[in-house]
Amino acid sequence: MSCEYRMPDLISKKRDGDELSEAEINHFVTSATNGACESQIGAMLMAMYLKGLNRDETVSLTKAMLSSGITLQWPEGWQGSVADKHSTGGVGDKVSLALTPALAVCGVKVPMISGRGLGHTGGTLDKLESIPGFQVNLDSKQMCSVLGKVGCCIVGQTEALVPADRVLYGIRDVTATVDSMPLITSSILSKKAAENLSALVMDVKFGKAAFAKTEERAQALAHTLVGTCFGLGIKAVALITSMDAPLGRAVGNSVEVAEAISCLNGKGPEDLKELVCEEGGHLLHALNKVESEEAGKKLIADSLENGKALQKFCDMIIAQGVKPEVAQKLCAAGADPFSILPLASKKLELVAEKSGIVSGIDALVMAKVTHELGAGRITATDKVDYGVGLVLGVRVGQFVNKGDKWVTVYHNGNLGDLQKASLEKALEVDENGGTVDLPAASRIIDVIDSKRRRSIFVCQ
Repeated sequence: MSCEYRMPDLISKKRDGDELSEAEINHFVTSATNGACESQIGAMLMAMYLKGLNRDETVSLTKAMLSSGITLQWPEGWQGSVADKHSTGGVGDKVSLALTPALAVCGVKVPMISGRGLGHTGGTLDKLESIPGFQVNLDSKQMCSVLGKVGCCIVGQTEALVPADRVLYGIRDVTATVDSMPLITSSILSKKAAENLSALVMDVKFGKAAFAKTEERAQALAHTLVGTCFGLGIKAVALITSMDAPLGRAVGNSVEVAEAISCLNGKGPEDLKELVCEEGGHLLHALNKVESEEAGKKLIADSLENGKALQKFCDMIIAQGVKPEVAQKLCAAGADPFSILPLASKKLELVAEKSGIVSGIDALVMAKVTHELGAGRITATDKVDYGVGLVLGVRVGQFVNKGDKWVTVYHNGNLGDLQKASLEKALEVDENGGTVDLPAASRIIDVIDSKRRRSIFVCQ
């Protein structure tokens, strides 16, 4: 370890609002990874949180974190075709489950490294593990093998990838410095850059159930992410999307897998299909596989309609440990997915208390109740109940009659009166909104790419 710098000097420099050099940031990250004093790491993170990081500092921090571990390597023939997506986290967000195989159908290699749910947001890995036999722990050689055969995989992060992130995130969590855009950006992008990507599409959500509560904050985060990708040499596009109501109609683990399979079969909720097609279209255009986003969007939609994306999903889960007969039954046309997937033994149907247009469905309330029923975890070691969840019978903008069923709650006998009361308040109905269904509003508010990135970062 270099003795050129002293941690107290670097901490005081950032504390005073001065810019850290690439070498100084490298020293900090190397020291943190190699067991530096946690109080010094925490002090530096707090200085970064309070004073912010500019674009160069954020890029340097991301590169330093990336360099703390291995980078995945791919065959030369895959150059320019390896891509991934990232979501900042939402409720009912199963886009990855449908988008990953759809992209593979279009000739993209997708080595998706995903996470588990922690807090109110669900985790892609937890959803997939509701499929009996699905394995998320693949090493780099196994990933390369699956990508070569199928074109896509969805796996967990290995110990060898970005070890600096585990150290820094653990200390951010206990020092109230998680909510920092440069630190969030470096955490996300160091792991994505370790996949050796050519392009990345990001879904930056805002609203009641999102990290960014306002559109303004989501815009700032999106520009920071895209600008940092530009500095890393990764083509990137970010979609700003709303997260006040759940995405799609299912919230949970197995119920979201079932809905993703419906989407892969050309069906499912329109808002889910919209995001899958839009994100895929932008990514295909960024990779120069199509002449426009619209052309890319059509290719993704076609892969859903013609069944090729569903077959690719079937091939992927077989390659990741699911028995062929189980996978084929799960993905068969007209099959009941819950003949394979777990579903809680009890259900409760809630009905609308008045007639009118559904003006809101509180995604945060629904996420918290689902989490309390066992779909999520408080600590990383908590066991997940894959079969609990909620399935909506209505969408925002739809007319509902008093007494109509609007949500079904699947539980295992642990649904309490307080949770039931919370759910009843989650449905907002406008009695003066008319009696005709309103068109579904687009989830997409804005699109940010490298041509529209800001030259400065909002750093807090």
